Amino acid sequence: MQTPFGLIIAALSFGAICTIVPRAALAEPAHGIAMYGSPALPPDFAHLPHANPDAPKGGRIVQGEVGSFDSLNPHILKGNTPWQLRFLAYEGLMGRSWDEPFTLYGLLAESIEVDADRAWVEFTLRPEARFSDGSPVTVEDVLWSFETLGTEGHPRYHGTWNRVSQAEAVGERTVRFTFTEPDRELPLILGLRPVLKKAQWDGVDFAESGTSVIPISSAPYVIDRFETGRSVLLKRNPDYWGRDLPFMRGQANLDEIRMEFFGDSTAMFEAFTAGLLNTMREPSANDWNTRYDFPAVRSGEVVKSEIPHERPSGINGFVMNMRNPLFADWRVREAMIHAFNFEYISQVINDGQDPRITSYFSNSTLGMQPGAATGRVAEFLAPFADQLLPGTLDGYTLPASDGSVANRRNMRAATALLADAGWQVNDAGVLRDDEGTAFEFTILLRQGTANIQAIADIYSESLSRLGMQVTVAEIDSAQYTERTNAFDFDVTHYTRGLSLSPGAEQRLYWGSDAAETPGSRNWMGVQSSAIDALIERLLISTDQSDFRAATRALDRVLTAGRHVVPFWFTDRARIAHAAELRYPDTLPAYGDWIGFQPDLWWYQD
Repeated sequence: MQTPFGLIIAALSFGAICTIVPRAALAEPAHGIAMYGSPALPPDFAHLPHANPDAPKGGRIVQGEVGSFDSLNPHILKGNTPWQLRFLAYEGLMGRSWDEPFTLYGLLAESIEVDADRAWVEFTLRPEARFSDGSPVTVEDVLWSFETLGTEGHPRYHGTWNRVSQAEAVGERTVRFTFTEPDRELPLILGLRPVLKKAQWDGVDFAESGTSVIPISSAPYVIDRFETGRSVLLKRNPDYWGRDLPFMRGQANLDEIRMEFFGDSTAMFEAFTAGLLNTMREPSANDWNTRYDFPAVRSGEVVKSEIPHERPSGINGFVMNMRNPLFADWRVREAMIHAFNFEYISQVINDGQDPRITSYFSNSTLGMQPGAATGRVAEFLAPFADQLLPGTLDGYTLPASDGSVANRRNMRAATALLADAGWQVNDAGVLRDDEGTAFEFTILLRQGTANIQAIADIYSESLSRLGMQVTVAEIDSAQYTERTNAFDFDVTHYTRGLSLSPGAEQRLYWGSDAAETPGSRNWMGVQSSAIDALIERLLISTDQSDFRAATRALDRVLTAGRHVVPFWFTDRARIAHAAELRYPDTLPAYGDWIGFQPDLWWYQD
């Protein structure tokens, strides 16, 4: 890891800048940037293709969350923050078009410039860019924000900052970042970094700010008021600097966004049926089919919308923490997967409607293909053949049951796997190793997640038939966040959405360094040179075919690693909402994803 460096901000006024870093002859400013190829939209585009430029302004959306919060700064590790706050109340130099796999267009920045190898990037700020208090967004704010996030902010920002060798002002409104080595994705990642107001943090401990300081940003919404742990109200800033930008046309249409917090999902659903919330995202197909027949639905006051998408399934299931020696052996993890009676559980909980997650990138062109690895995928995996688990090269398929409660065939297979790993059931029916240690662990859950609790209860019964001593424990949201940040759990519910443009965030999800970094998403604790190398391979790919092959190879290693007992996914979002809440007819490829609700929705009487 490189040592921190001081920012070069000595002369920020245009007249005082003495040295301008020379630019590569082939580089020139552009209105947008794509991971591969060029942006789909021309410089003079009128609006994003999935936004309604004629959407009226006004109205409000009231949405619920299960849990609580004790912080309003989503950029630090400490505390529990409303998850949407990070996206609604902040903006970066560039903005993302969710109809393209990884393409950005200018937002705070009017242009972006990179060299052919992407060894550096320059952003030129729009002269009209303003914070919510009316002060201009400056190069100094950008430099301070990026360094502070990269050193004092949440660990998700640190890896990127460590790959920046120099950050400097090269003009009155232009900032340049030079990288430790060429990186195709790094200009895009920096373009999405939130920009905060430097002056607000003079004499304030950024890493300790909970609800005492509301970070000032340039976004269209500002926090109007809040009640710690219970609600947050965002209001649209009538003086928002970017309201007339083509990129923002048809976005930020609602006057108010209110987030209400509940102790459990049942209380949240009751609040929706009572009219306290006017939108509800439903993850359960069973509940969607059976619970949404209350009077407001029958009268048409509440509408049920299904919104399809083309993104990867991601991973959703019970993750096993390999920092616990119980789960270090892949045969034990495979036994845990065999004991999960997917066909039966899916029918009971989900009406059997949604398909099973078969790999991390399933449901997309990035997912691993059936059977043995071939072509470039096999070539990328070959250097690690001696360390790859069974099924990685020759093909891995999740075990299927006959749908009966007994699940006998899979339970027999699980028992055999455990025996191979040194675990036997004694006369008392307890699974123990050769030293007499019982196979005992806890499934830790966030309080209020009723469906996950039901799944865990059925699953724990199956595990007890193998002789395992399993406890299912629920804790409140704050404790849960604290413990998962510290990797203080045996097994817990794990969900990670994945995109059509996986990049450097993969290091945070399952990179070796992240396994030892508190707050990272590598909850399973995997440390694999194969995974690390494949992440780097997809990052340095210069064309789509190599990128796709590297991702498929990574998908094989992750899936065959047996770190997660996978559930199911849905190829559509199910959202019940007030009839006055509308969304565009043209949907982005990502469907109902970050940046869809409430960004593109509007209120119409």
